[in-house]
Formats: sequence, structure tokens, C-alpha cells
Amino acid sequence: MTKKLPETLGGKAAVAGAAIGSAAIAAALLYASNRKKKKSAEPQVPSGEPPETD
Repeated sequence: MTKKLPETLGGKAAVAGAAIGSAAIAAALLYASNRKKKKSAEPQVPSGEPPETD
């Protein structure tokens, strides 16, 4: 048997809130992993030379 979704307004709001919350968590995890990849891909400054600035 399948579970029936709640038919009250509060139940529907809870289901929608859970869906939005899980999507927000998934987006946050993807964003964090993307930042970590970009951070490690930046070129490193050679240790004996000062960085070039204008």
C-alpha cells in the first residue's frame, strides 16, 4: 500500500517545506564543493618572488 499525503493545509505545507528544505541543503552542498574545487585550482605564488601588483 502507498502512503496517502496529508489532505489538510498544514500537512501540505509540511510536505512542501520538507521538499524546499531538502533542495536547499542539496544546493548548499553543491555550492560548498564547487568553492573548494575553485580554491585549489588557483595558481600559487612562487615562494621567492613577491606578487606583481600595479
